[in-house]
Amino acid sequence: MNSSHTHVDIVVIGAGTAGLTAFNEIKRSGRSVLLVDRGPLGTTCARVGCMPSKAALHAGHQANVLRHLAPDLPSQREVTDGLWRHARATRDKLAEGAAQRTRKGAGDCLIMGHARFVNPTTIDVDGRLISASAFIVATGSHPVVPDALKKLESRLLTTDTLFELETLPRRIGILGLGAIGLEMGLALTRLGVEVVSADVQESIAGIRDPEVNTRAKEHFAGELKMWLGAPVDTALEGDAVRMTCGANYADVDVLLAALGRKPNVGNLDLPSAGVQIDERGNPVIQERNLQSGSLPIFFAGDVVPARPLMHEAADEGLIAARAALQCLEGQIDADALPGRRIFISIVFSDPDVCAVGTPYDKLDMARTVIGTAQGSGNGRSRILGAEDNLVRIYADRDSGVLTGASLVASHGEHLAHLLAWAVQRKETLQGLLDMPFYHPSVEEMLQSALKDAETLRSAQ
Repeated sequence: MNSSHTHVDIVVIGAGTAGLTAFNEIKRSGRSVLLVDRGPLGTTCARVGCMPSKAALHAGHQANVLRHLAPDLPSQREVTDGLWRHARATRDKLAEGAAQRTRKGAGDCLIMGHARFVNPTTIDVDGRLISASAFIVATGSHPVVPDALKKLESRLLTTDTLFELETLPRRIGILGLGAIGLEMGLALTRLGVEVVSADVQESIAGIRDPEVNTRAKEHFAGELKMWLGAPVDTALEGDAVRMTCGANYADVDVLLAALGRKPNVGNLDLPSAGVQIDERGNPVIQERNLQSGSLPIFFAGDVVPARPLMHEAADEGLIAARAALQCLEGQIDADALPGRRIFISIVFSDPDVCAVGTPYDKLDMARTVIGTAQGSGNGRSRILGAEDNLVRIYADRDSGVLTGASLVASHGEHLAHLLAWAVQRKETLQGLLDMPFYHPSVEEMLQSALKDAETLRSAQ
């Protein structure tokens, strides 16, 4: 593969979760495939996404425990710095492990370099032409940084650069209280950093259920300063960043922009391939087969911004691979492609914020019953000091089939998985109530919510 022009059946651009899933599926099929990545290897999840944030949250939990057990410890800052170093080391270990697996799995089929399209069937990788019968674009995403923030220069951080800090600042501002913004805000404040967070939305962590959102805001306001529902102005003030929101203002050492992520497509020259681009600069993609129009070009992972989650990226990698393989045969049968699994989202905020299945704002309320359970009525939650726990489950009023849920609860990650499995299997309220529930357990909150929903359904 050292010639100046190479041809293979399929080229996968991007070696993240989606790209690796697609590459492995194509390799198993026996078709020739190349994997192209500009580097660094290691997947967004392991390098700058879900794994580093969880390592930081664990460090924050440890700092909280230590602060509670030894409040007079004179070297709290040294301990905090040590916990942060450990979190960064954990990130490095996970990212390098992912990179090594990629290099080993792809072997000489891996090409490191910058790819751009020459036409629908050819890319240029740093001067080397590679043609293929189909392409899968899985180039991931990068943080959104509005132009108004770029004036902050070295005082501005993103989720891609936060973990490059060797020591934590004393004060940090966070713009954006979605999943990552809330997780990092809580992790840093638990590590002893003074945090001021803000979002133009009234909701946090992407919560759509108004009762869950209210409960979550009430709970987290006890440890995280939040300015919600109004824009924030920023300006350099000497060695600090001044954040202003109405009558509120605060000076911080650095500002973290957690305003979402944008597909990495700017350097691919997609128009040369004939890919249609929307008004936001993103490729227009068919939802079911992830194809760009009728072109032999498919997209997967965070480059498709609808569901930027690791398990969704893996699903999309598989869908794109199967569609590309069908494309080689001359016809794509969307019905034969793998289906989407039930939506599940978990914010590891302790208590966790979770959503499953149909979101609240998409429910047909005329056909829906909502069952509720409170932590104050659950023995295990009360033992854990988690009376704020709230579980809301949604079910079809006529059939009793579970359609979704939203919750804020300690150990909520486990409840969310149980609920996702139940929704995907189309379980009914009564069918789930026939299952065993151990006492005392947080899972008994599901039992209470199921009973509440079934009572409401039976009373119609």
